Amino acid sequence: MIRIGSIGAGNRGRIVKLANQPDEGSVLVGICDRDAQVRDEYQQEFGSELLVCDDYRELLDRAELDAVFITTPDYLHEEHAVAALERGLAVYLEKPMAITIQGCDRILDTAQRYGGKLYVGHNMRFFPVMQKIKEIIDEGTIGQVQAVWCRHFVDYGGDAYFKDWHSEQRYSTGLLLQKGAHDIDMIHWFGGGYTRRVVGMGKLSVYNQVKDRRADHEQSSVAFNKDNWPPLTQKGLSPLIDVEDHSMMLMQLDNGVQASYTQCHYTPDGQRNYTIIGTQGRIENYGDHSSDEHEAQIHLWTKRIASQLNQHQTITIPTREGSHGGADPEIINDFLRFVRTGHNDGATPNDARMSVAAGVLATQSIRQHNQPFDVKPRVHTVPERQVTEYPKIAIP
Repeated sequence: MIRIGSIGAGNRGRIVKLANQPDEGSVLVGICDRDAQVRDEYQQEFGSELLVCDDYRELLDRAELDAVFITTPDYLHEEHAVAALERGLAVYLEKPMAITIQGCDRILDTAQRYGGKLYVGHNMRFFPVMQKIKEIIDEGTIGQVQAVWCRHFVDYGGDAYFKDWHSEQRYSTGLLLQKGAHDIDMIHWFGGGYTRRVVGMGKLSVYNQVKDRRADHEQSSVAFNKDNWPPLTQKGLSPLIDVEDHSMMLMQLDNGVQASYTQCHYTPDGQRNYTIIGTQGRIENYGDHSSDEHEAQIHLWTKRIASQLNQHQTITIPTREGSHGGADPEIINDFLRFVRTGHNDGATPNDARMSVAAGVLATQSIRQHNQPFDVKPRVHTVPERQVTEYPKIAIP
């Protein structure tokens, strides 16, 4: 039986519930969360036998664990992952791996030093739409991939990322990394290589104009609300906002593929749209996953046509059970298989590291007058075995 714990169990952390599969050989035995309501929720749902606490060290010290989910805010990933790996646990670490390249490398070094199993939760690899696109590419239908573009409209940016810790560089590095880590990984996956050189451009130009801000001591209120429109009428934004609300990056992959990614947090609509162009055709998706409200489609062009609107193949992606178009149950099962066998179908730790590296350096480029940067691979090192004592960090 795989005994599972979770550090950070609210919001995205609730995916750990999908790993509680007693009949299949995995069980949730403990959770840690600073929110008393979240702790009560789990206690009521799983009973008194579940260890519930508000300090991750207590969870790691008291619970008999084989694996742990880490779904805390991004700036805590490094600390929590290193602590769990030092205890020999298998780790499911939500993306991005960390908010710095050095943080990623420290996590990787720790996993290597202690022989830990590290799995990073890039769940877009399990979106049925994305898997179908990858299948079409791998079949050679569009020939050799030459260019990948992604435009990302984040309609809920003002509802979420500019009301809590995401709005500060010290906690997120920037939204080009935080929100774009998924997309950078997908670009690498579709393009068949890692970013070798990157340049970024972006600015904070809308949410810095909003005057209605919460006080430092007030709790952030994050909720998606279509009535929060237009963006300049948002209320209760973070006291400090120093991340870009619109950003873009150009990527030269190590195999010659060229790519671009654009992200905007004040659009009226939400959309994540990929275009992949090869020597024999083009792919474009409309919707990144299907739901009861809408079905996502993949459009495929493999011959010259007079108009984009006709004479092409349309592939409709059926709805699957589970959040994110069925991707979340799939990635959880892939992690559990990884714990048991060491095999996984998702992103590798190095995949995750390279998406962070590209995002970090693109953000650095934005803030250094669009200077290009080379993205270097990890230098493998195995420091001497050591156990680190961590101070408590208050989450704002």
